[in-house]
Amino acid sequence: MARWAPDAALRLERAAMELFTENGYAATTVPAIAERAGLTTRTFFRHFADKRDVLFLREREFPSVVAHLLTDAPAGLGTIDLLMHGLDGAASGDLERWRDDIAARRAIIRSEPQLRERELLKSAGLADAMRDALVSNGTPAPDAALAASAASALFDLALETWLAGPPGVTLTSILHDHRLRLTRLLAPSA
Repeated sequence: MARWAPDAALRLERAAMELFTENGYAATTVPAIAERAGLTTRTFFRHFADKRDVLFLREREFPSVVAHLLTDAPAGLGTIDLLMHGLDGAASGDLERWRDDIAARRAIIRSEPQLRERELLKSAGLADAMRDALVSNGTPAPDAALAASAASALFDLALETWLAGPPGVTLTSILHDHRLRLTRLLAPSA
């Protein structure tokens, strides 16, 4: 087995996804993942705390990417437009190319309650990163917390809709459709 592999984390992720699909999440062991990837168990634990962590490899940096996009956004955007700018930028990148991988990962997460809990923590992490970026841009903390939580929920719903929908529809278009729906729902009635 290779002592050093520059793509070890991605090889381990690919091997884990294959084994989770073939054998189920519960029946898949860390040694089996490492063996399938052609690496050692020790290498696995250099990259991941446990086998749950493999499912969240590509999302580790997502909150900081969105926060960075918020920080570097054009001046003059309102709070919601600023959040949408960050989510649009992140959604139009790698996520579009990873649609099938994201769908497979979501199917595995739905099969295990402990993984669903981890998924909720991931969404909370996104909301926290967006809140902090808004506050650093001058948004009052209570407004930043409310807007960031709503934007995180909006993103999660858009992601689910996108994965369930037909190919060819972009995540960003669904994100904007859901924003318009939410705006209509929150509008005062005549």
